[in-house]
Amino acid sequence: MWPVLRRALHGAAMGANAIGTLMVLVLVLVITFDVIARSVFNAPFLGAVEVVQFSLVFIVFAQLPDVVRAGRLTRSDGLLILLGGRAPRLQRCLHRCIDTLAGALMAVIAIAIWPEFIAAYQADDYFGTPGIFTAPWWPLKGVIFVSACLCAALFALRVVLGPDMAPTPGEPGGQESEHR
Repeated sequence: MWPVLRRALHGAAMGANAIGTLMVLVLVLVITFDVIARSVFNAPFLGAVEVVQFSLVFIVFAQLPDVVRAGRLTRSDGLLILLGGRAPRLQRCLHRCIDTLAGALMAVIAIAIWPEFIAAYQADDYFGTPGIFTAPWWPLKGVIFVSACLCAALFALRVVLGPDMAPTPGEPGGQESEHR
């Protein structure tokens, strides 16, 4: 059961990362279009600022689960490295405590954003400048919700299987840092 769940969560995280990467490409195209339209035609893309704002949040949350999956989340783990050779049991316990707290935080984010997602979807809530450029909020709030749920599940899996449940060497992103 655990290997199947692990593969499914890792696949979903890598898929979300791919979607985030495609959004980076869209962002590059939008900025390029805006620069060319501004320079050549003196007619900037009026929604460029809104698209960039939307894209940046979308990209961060779309790629966050893969960062968790690969064990590359930025943190200060100097103490854990020191404990690795001297007190490996304590190190594993602290890893699990950190992953439990991180998973709980992601669950809180998912719980908090869900009502906002539903309200934005039902109310046709938009951001931007009316008459110039507007886009619905609900896709962004949906990405945040799905990302937070996926991260919470990945952290829970790390708590159950241990911090060494990182990708295997054959899996993309499969080299976990040596101290884990």
